[in-house]
Amino acid sequence: MRQNFRNWPVLLVLFVFSAPLLIMLTFLLVDAFTTKVPGTMVPSGVTLHHFRFLWTDLDNGSWGIWGVTLNTFNFALFTSLAVTAISVTAGYALSRLAFPARGFFLGGLIVLHAFPTVTLIIAIFLILQLLGLYNTLIGVIVVKAALELPFGIWVMKGFYDTVPWEIEMAGVQDGASRFTVWWKLILPQVQPGLMAILIFSFLSGWSEFILPMVLAPGNDAQVLSTYLATMLLDGGTQADFNLFKAVGLFYALPVIIIYLVFQNKLMNIYGGGTKG
Repeated sequence: MRQNFRNWPVLLVLFVFSAPLLIMLTFLLVDAFTTKVPGTMVPSGVTLHHFRFLWTDLDNGSWGIWGVTLNTFNFALFTSLAVTAISVTAGYALSRLAFPARGFFLGGLIVLHAFPTVTLIIAIFLILQLLGLYNTLIGVIVVKAALELPFGIWVMKGFYDTVPWEIEMAGVQDGASRFTVWWKLILPQVQPGLMAILIFSFLSGWSEFILPMVLAPGNDAQVLSTYLATMLLDGGTQADFNLFKAVGLFYALPVIIIYLVFQNKLMNIYGGGTKG
């Protein structure tokens, strides 16, 4: 109790900095489920009318919100699977194998991760057009996975560095193949890092906006982030902001659930080593 009292200045500062976010979330929840008299801020009634997008196709298209949600889920899922699969193998190679230019490659990973995505958009746009993948969900998945890989590989290398060599050598001396040792002995040791990369890359894909907007502007490859932007652009000054907030709540709900369920595993991403 005394320790909590001594920490009150820190808690107060955290509350002050968090207050704007808490206020915005409160308005989001209230406006999504209530109606208001124009010109007032006090709700006049409770309604589910703002969630009509769940059972009504607002743009009279063939997809509706559920098709867009499926696109978003596929985009996030396949991005996370690609990033995790490559990171878990490339990280092992960088941790265990002394190949030429290894240090240069590790430095390049950090540089690539620090590169702003927007500066690469034009080059990526031209490459996707050349490959015939422009305005397709597959093209955006490939680009997003490539941009997430440097971070994933570096983190997985850190986790592999924390696994003692003795575990691997004991398996090899017992007659197991290198792949068997990696699969049965090493991979279980780095499972927290694997799960963290999988979840983080999924959440990053779920929230991505710039890449789908620029590289897949068509309706067939639309995701929820671009769907929200389209709602504002089509509505103009007469946009239904309560509807917009309801869709935003629908968009954010899976992220909130994932954080609540996997918050302990997400914190494990900082448990990997940092040895070179």
